[in-house]
Amino acid sequence: MQRPGKRTLIAAGILLLWVAGLGVLVRRELFRPHSEHLVEAGMRVTPSATFYAVLQRGEQIGFASSTVDTTDGGISQEDYLVADLPIAGKLHRASARTTVKLTRALRLRSFALDVDAGQTPIKASGTVVGDSVLVLTVKGIAGQPTDTQRVRLPGPVLLPTLLPIAVALGPRPRPGASYTLPVFDPTSMSPRDVQVNVEAESVFVIPDSSVFDRAAKRWQGALPDTIRAWKIATPSTGTTGGASGFNGWVDEQGRIVLVNQLLGLTLERRPYEVAFENWKADARARGTQVNADQDIYESTAISANKRLRENLAELKVRLTGVELDGFEVKGYRQRLRGDTLTITREAPAALKAAYVLPNGARASVMSLFLEPEPLLESTNPEIRALAIRLRGAETNPRVVAERINRWVYDSLRKEITVGVPSALATLRSRVGDCNEHAQLYVALSRAAGIPARVAAGLAYLDGKFYYHAWPEVWLERWVAVDPTFGQFPADASHLRFTIGGLGRQAELLRLMGALHVDVISAH
Repeated sequence: MQRPGKRTLIAAGILLLWVAGLGVLVRRELFRPHSEHLVEAGMRVTPSATFYAVLQRGEQIGFASSTVDTTDGGISQEDYLVADLPIAGKLHRASARTTVKLTRALRLRSFALDVDAGQTPIKASGTVVGDSVLVLTVKGIAGQPTDTQRVRLPGPVLLPTLLPIAVALGPRPRPGASYTLPVFDPTSMSPRDVQVNVEAESVFVIPDSSVFDRAAKRWQGALPDTIRAWKIATPSTGTTGGASGFNGWVDEQGRIVLVNQLLGLTLERRPYEVAFENWKADARARGTQVNADQDIYESTAISANKRLRENLAELKVRLTGVELDGFEVKGYRQRLRGDTLTITREAPAALKAAYVLPNGARASVMSLFLEPEPLLESTNPEIRALAIRLRGAETNPRVVAERINRWVYDSLRKEITVGVPSALATLRSRVGDCNEHAQLYVALSRAAGIPARVAAGLAYLDGKFYYHAWPEVWLERWVAVDPTFGQFPADASHLRFTIGGLGRQAELLRLMGALHVDVISAH
């Protein structure tokens, strides 16, 4: 059995490194309690450049920066992060750069995002039209047309990097204060309300400059400066916090001092040479291998209290440690009673389809799951041609769905990759982990006329539950399949928590370190 792909977390995590990491850009402008202070706060923004070490368990694995510039006409902020993520025994370099332009009243004009984490770099940009529409464009694989969407907004918005500025430059923060902000969340491509709490106030001593220690051959901090900071947090549980919850300390200018990041990472303010030059030297000396205790893939896995056999027909587990509100844990093969979840693999009767190919599903309510999506290029000629070849003259959706499952399983080399998965890029490269398998399967199924979607959660392997993604296809009901493992249908050791793309899969991040899975029975 192949290992579940780590990228369900990593691909979402890379996006969230810019969404929640360097500041928190979208969740501020719609600051209703502070709206009358926005113009004043915007006029108080001053040019600055701040640098950070990206740490994992105290060891530096990356570098980040945040630069603010001002003009008479507005404000621009550029955030950059690069990190060597320890995944599946190796270091994988990922980077994210965001440029945001705002008015002096801190209203978003436009933004641009560039994520490079492997074989499929992603570029996205957005322009606000009249405070009511965000024109969003996403460009993935080279040579393909740019995907454009118009997202309706409830009013003026920011993106996720100016929350600290909004809190710090509004009325003086005080511990215990709480605000509810309507925001535009880039991970879900939709506006939502986010609660922001001011939890504490403290003083930090941070070096203001660097000196080079010739004996140690490292840069050291110098000229310590005392900084007052406030801890602000957006709860990452329930429906108001989402996966991109922020938990960190910001100074009176709204610049981050220290933030606890997703995937077990921390951003810590340091002088430029200490943050960047030392990281470069350490990266050269470290090589590409990592220890198991550093590996994000292994450290996010959940140990099972019982060994399970393969191809389970039924699994009953107790889920504790997190609130399950907002997760897709109920439906079809999954039954939740209290904290007990029962997963039952689909019986043969559930594999009968209620329609025939090629166009039988078009008139049904499931036709939405036949449409292309960003990075799920089901109408691309290459994908359509393969889907039609695999379908042939067959009219039974179950037979075609199983053919596609077998083809993807047989045709893709199982390999952990870091990046944002694209169905077309995967078809061309023929390599990937569970995310690539799921994306390509869903695109081929939709191109063949079979409604399909991506599910994500946990899958069992060798004593642990790993974060994993797999497809579901519509026959007479939704049926889970797994082209990564070659299972049709997927066995009962697949615990679904989300349905949908990266915006939904990002919610899995809030399970990390908190969710406990106790096996009650397995058959």
